[in-house]
Amino acid sequence: MDGQTQIPIWISSSMPIVRIVLFAIIAVCAIIMIIAILFQSEDAGSTEAITGVRDSYYAQNKGSSRDGKLKLITIITGIIIFVCAVLYLVSILLYNGAWYE
Repeated sequence: MDGQTQIPIWISSSMPIVRIVLFAIIAVCAIIMIIAILFQSEDAGSTEAITGVRDSYYAQNKGSSRDGKLKLITIITGIIIFVCAVLYLVSILLYNGAWYE
């Protein structure tokens, strides 16, 4: 050993499996996010931010409607994709030994 820390065997043997699982989670969440975005109605945006008026019952209870649920699914899958992408990057850096040099 020339001053370099060795990666334990269990880490080097399990990193390819971890990468495949993370990539599969990213792919599934991306498909779910695309479907959720396509099913949202075009007027699901916050138009009351422009007008400043929230006068309809639908605007007040938008969170429990179909568009509200689809928006929540979009946000959750976006967060999952971000976290899995960061973990995927960390697994690449650990497996290739970039943090040990």
